[in-house]
Amino acid sequence: MAEEIHEKTIDTLDYAPDDPKDERNLEKPLKFLVVVDDTPEAEVALYYAGLRAHRTHGLLTLLRVIEPEKGFQHWASVAETMRAEAFEDAEKLMRAHATQVHKDSGLIPEIVIREGTTRDRVLELIEEDRDIRILVLAASADKDGPGPLVTALAGQMSGGLAIPITVVPGNLSHAQLERLA
Repeated sequence: MAEEIHEKTIDTLDYAPDDPKDERNLEKPLKFLVVVDDTPEAEVALYYAGLRAHRTHGLLTLLRVIEPEKGFQHWASVAETMRAEAFEDAEKLMRAHATQVHKDSGLIPEIVIREGTTRDRVLELIEEDRDIRILVLAASADKDGPGPLVTALAGQMSGGLAIPITVVPGNLSHAQLERLA
């Protein structure tokens, strides 16, 4: 009897959906996506995802989203200067994070910088890059909740995503993350 259950489990793992738009390229290594924002827990997600990608011989993509400045649309030159500075700052930040990821895991992550709302750009990138197979987010340990991105993507919208979401508690130490990755 136990053998039958084991065989059925293996058969279930071989299942692939019939809808090609929902299929991810399972032949390629796992690609993890981490959203880099200005929260302390983003660094936790980066550390975990870097270790996990390294241990699974996977890849890592870092996404930084620049939210448009409000209130300067009528001053086009000011808005454009602020936008250019925001992209420059984002590039510096992402290079620093990529360097740290490389130091921690040996991986050289792909860097993506986009403009818009974070939730929309995350969904857009997941749809565009069919190699992304896991979204890694870190939940805030704050009493106000896990944070707006975790609430939106892991809560309200999670059933509509084509990939799983790993939510890492934002208060874990590097030693704890190393054991879990």
